[in-house]
Amino acid sequence: MPVSDLKFAQPARSNLLAPVLLAFLILGITLALAVRFTPHKTADLDIVHTAIYPAHTVFKGESILVGHDQARDDLYVLTTLRVTDGLRLPLFLKDFTATLTTGDGQEITTSAVEKDDIASVYSAFPALKPLASEPLLRETMITPGQSVQGMILLHFPVTQGVWDHRRTAVLNVDLYHQGQQGVMISRASEAIPNSNSKLAN
Repeated sequence: MPVSDLKFAQPARSNLLAPVLLAFLILGITLALAVRFTPHKTADLDIVHTAIYPAHTVFKGESILVGHDQARDDLYVLTTLRVTDGLRLPLFLKDFTATLTTGDGQEITTSAVEKDDIASVYSAFPALKPLASEPLLRETMITPGQSVQGMILLHFPVTQGVWDHRRTAVLNVDLYHQGQQGVMISRASEAIPNSNSKLAN
């Protein structure tokens, strides 16, 4: 009697093994398909073109003594960004920031100039306008599989020399519901104008 009991138990285990293996096979196929058809990145970010404008502004001091004028250096970075929606749902652009890491390791973070402030910047530095193109605005929606492109205007309180000898410059794009992604502003994308601004107030 014990021998016959063993004979009945073995087929029961064999019959249970087949459905378990089949379930693992189906699960494996499902995971493989999910990995294959799910985008690895929320969005593709590409820097199309970058122009920089160094401005050296001299403010006349109230003192009549020579050498009491004050000066300030500003660097404007006009970078054209293309954003491609890699998901199957729309993307919404929330904000643009950038971090400049100088040659000595100092990090300077700035937010892109707001739409309503761009005209004031052009008024203060007219030579910027010919370098500019249509801005890429916050709150822009990108439909699935499509791209948007536009200029982002950045301001850093540094000289051109600091920019030229930087370690890195990274543009960060904040997306509603999708977090933040960054892209390097490479030296290869740059076109440097041969003009400085020297204003006296």
